Amino acid sequence: MNLVFRLAVVEDLPALLALEQQCFTTDRLTSRSFQWMITRAHGQLLVAERDEHLVGYAVVLFHRGTSLARLYSIAIAAEARGSGLGKQLLQRIEACALQHDCAYVRLEVRMDNPAAIALYECNGYRRFALIHDYYQDHADALRLEKRILQHRDSRNIKVPYYPQTTDFTCGPACLLMAMGALQKDRKLERREELQIWREATTVFMTSGHGGCSPQGLALAAWNRGFGVRLQLSMTGPLFLDGVRNEHKKDVMRLVHEEFTVQLQATDVKQVIGGLLDLPRLLNDGGQPLVLISSYRLTRSKSPHWVIVTDCDEEFVYLHDPDVDHSQHRQPMDCQHLPVSHGEFEKMSSFGRGKLRAAVILYPNAQSSL
Repeated sequence: MNLVFRLAVVEDLPALLALEQQCFTTDRLTSRSFQWMITRAHGQLLVAERDEHLVGYAVVLFHRGTSLARLYSIAIAAEARGSGLGKQLLQRIEACALQHDCAYVRLEVRMDNPAAIALYECNGYRRFALIHDYYQDHADALRLEKRILQHRDSRNIKVPYYPQTTDFTCGPACLLMAMGALQKDRKLERREELQIWREATTVFMTSGHGGCSPQGLALAAWNRGFGVRLQLSMTGPLFLDGVRNEHKKDVMRLVHEEFTVQLQATDVKQVIGGLLDLPRLLNDGGQPLVLISSYRLTRSKSPHWVIVTDCDEEFVYLHDPDVDHSQHRQPMDCQHLPVSHGEFEKMSSFGRGKLRAAVILYPNAQSSL
């Protein structure tokens, strides 16, 4: 009987768990993980059946707001190996990713699994990273990707990745990455991440610790010897609409006023209004940090800093410092995220006031003019 491919349902759990036990000795998916992937994940769990017997599955997860898909797991029953089922599952996963407007499929595979590596590489996947001590038994993982819509890697500047270590330091994490891109030997350390936050925070936000304002981040970068361009769609203190307490609003206004006074004593180039011309900024050697609404990535309505690593005719590429482990993500899933220009235009406009803000770093002040 021919193979039948379909989306998994909850009734497949016993067969999926049995296949997982047969195929893997470590890092097995649990019943709870399978159930999440079937019922709630932003992705698809595809199964293959022969004579009503499950002989394979593949899980693909989509990164909300981006054009990135991740092949999270694939398994083939012993009796179906060598039949071309792995290739068929890959092709169907890629077709599914294209239907969800994805440009890339990424995956991890054990370094000691040459058969799986050969399967991926024969189907157009390329190696781009090695992750040490990735699996439960401390084995290394090879990271592969396939562009299912084609990209040129056009920049000489390579942006390192640094994940934020607190819920409120996305701005400092992005600033560390920008500085590391412009100074190759610069260390990205938590000590400096927290120090930048202390310098640049607006003190209060809707809840919890305060985030960092564009003015604060611009000052922190300038104080570390970088040329800085600050581009905003409006003047005055930001994020006041998200704070109800008048005392807190007064404190935020005072902090903003102090940042403004300090900026006037620098050569930071401040631009109010106008579109963010990413191709020109990148070609001029700039490294942009952009404020976005995290709603389009995580469904959380809060301001969030990301860093642009590249752009081409189809996509803007981002490092997102926030690694959302609840979505089964790893740091590698948050690097060079391809976002369509239309989607980026929407996410880089925050709140009812359509705030747009960017801090662009340069190696020196002259290049920021």
